[in-house]
Amino acid sequence: MLVLGINAYHGDSSAAVVRDGKLVAAVEEERFRRIKHWAGLPTLSMQYCLEEAGVRFSDLEHIAINLNPKVNNLKRLLFILRRRPDLKLIFERLRKRAQTKSVEQAIADSFPGQPMKARVHHIEHHLAHLSSSYLCSPFEDAVNVSVDGMGDFASAAWGLGTRGKIDIEGRVFFPHSLGIFYSALTQWLGFPHYGDEYKVMGLAPYGEPKHLDLMRKIVLLQPDGSFRINLDCFRHHRESVNYTWDNGSPDCGILYSTGLEDLLGPARKKDAPLEQRHKDIARSVQVMYEEAFFHLLHQLHRRHGCDNVTLSGGCGMNSVANGKVRRQTPFKNVYIQSAAGDAGGAIGAALVAHQNLESSSHSSSVSPKRFHMAHAYWGPEYSTAQIDEVLEADKIRIEQAGCRTLKMSSADELCQVVAQAISEGKVIGWFQGRLEWGPRALGNRSILGDPRRADMKDILNQKIKRRESFRPFAPSVLREKTAEWFEEEADVPFMMQVFQIQKDKRSQIPAVTHADGSGRLQTVSAETNPLYHQLISAFDAITGIPMVLNTSFNENEPVVTHPREALDCFLRTRMDVLALGRTVLMRG
Repeated sequence: MLVLGINAYHGDSSAAVVRDGKLVAAVEEERFRRIKHWAGLPTLSMQYCLEEAGVRFSDLEHIAINLNPKVNNLKRLLFILRRRPDLKLIFERLRKRAQTKSVEQAIADSFPGQPMKARVHHIEHHLAHLSSSYLCSPFEDAVNVSVDGMGDFASAAWGLGTRGKIDIEGRVFFPHSLGIFYSALTQWLGFPHYGDEYKVMGLAPYGEPKHLDLMRKIVLLQPDGSFRINLDCFRHHRESVNYTWDNGSPDCGILYSTGLEDLLGPARKKDAPLEQRHKDIARSVQVMYEEAFFHLLHQLHRRHGCDNVTLSGGCGMNSVANGKVRRQTPFKNVYIQSAAGDAGGAIGAALVAHQNLESSSHSSSVSPKRFHMAHAYWGPEYSTAQIDEVLEADKIRIEQAGCRTLKMSSADELCQVVAQAISEGKVIGWFQGRLEWGPRALGNRSILGDPRRADMKDILNQKIKRRESFRPFAPSVLREKTAEWFEEEADVPFMMQVFQIQKDKRSQIPAVTHADGSGRLQTVSAETNPLYHQLISAFDAITGIPMVLNTSFNENEPVVTHPREALDCFLRTRMDVLALGRTVLMRG
């Protein structure tokens, strides 16, 4: 049984294909369109997934999408009757629902000449989120939590998963939303773009939570573990806030109201200096989010007594909070898949649709099949011949850049040469195997550096990244040596949790140690990425440091997908070395 799952008309549009309950391929549309967070119908991702599965669109029988305009309609009606929002807001919501209802036609139109016979399954947004982590986790039983901005008129949902089935027991409905709280305060801090919330996480360690009392006037914790927000501080529930989701980078209008500025003062302009007060508010926002998040988790653990938890939704990308779950709550085991946000809904929708179809064709006594996502390498890969074709087509530019081209005879030689270059302080573009699923570069489309160099952050920002100096870079560490360097030991293959680095180790790896002594680590296993593990092992043998600095292979663009994009990025920046498969380009 084959199901194509899609996340459409949300940020980070994506597609995934599931065969008999197991993932075959998954990719975000931005990687093909080259526009960050691309939103719309992910036609190129759909095409890739079908090709990877070896089927034509006209042969496909099932498509699942992570939105369902038929759910929570009573809540929608009650909201309109009670709140009487601006008519523009109502018309905007109706327009979006009409667009959702026409998705079948949009899909059919995207594959001309191939008649569509697939049935489209609409899966509730948060059920898709919850399933995207739980049904990819190693857990038989788990508490499952989804928290984001808004989807299908809800901003959060939670419930217990048992033997592969999720029972949603609670939700937070529009207009209350932790995601909107965090996004609105991100805008107030002068970071206006979709997805800028990670900048607040990066800025927070430079401040103190001096304004937590004000945050508690904005986010109101409820006895049942849920939360509400002080609507006087926001606009989204009474006015039409501009959202652009179609065929481009998402754009969101201002979410906060003058009530928030009355409470916190005037918002920071985008290019204004970052003052200490801004850093303190960033820290207060993060601490408030954690307080609300852990309040919910405590209540759920008390209710169910289960030690396993899976996290999803856009707020599931808050790696700082995620890394504190085992210290701040009774949960002992945490799973978050590599695309916890809206992109992951493509997998969740496909898995739910597969379950439903399987249940309708078997007796209820049949235990559903389970799939464990232990790695994130589900996107396109390119052969040696394809890489050579790119290099041959651009050989003049390569020569003009003063690059030497070396062919490595083996993986051993490749890893030794690149590890040596990293140890010499060079910046490496590392392009190998299948593209990662999710926003993090995890050792196949990465820029690598020496974590020992205190100046490596500045070098990367000057040569390539050109981003804010307060944003940290991450360590990729050998799984078997994690406990020697971090205060917690756990599998963190998707860089979704921030842990404290051992105090006596921080001075040895300043390039990946953030202002508060933390690191957003990725644990690297020989089983899931043998080549990357071999490279880090080679660096460890040279330096005694079992990790490398890892950041995404891009320059103010989506992570590179094709070898042509990797070469372009290498040539237009001041990167020192490019490893494209077994071919290594070196400047000078």
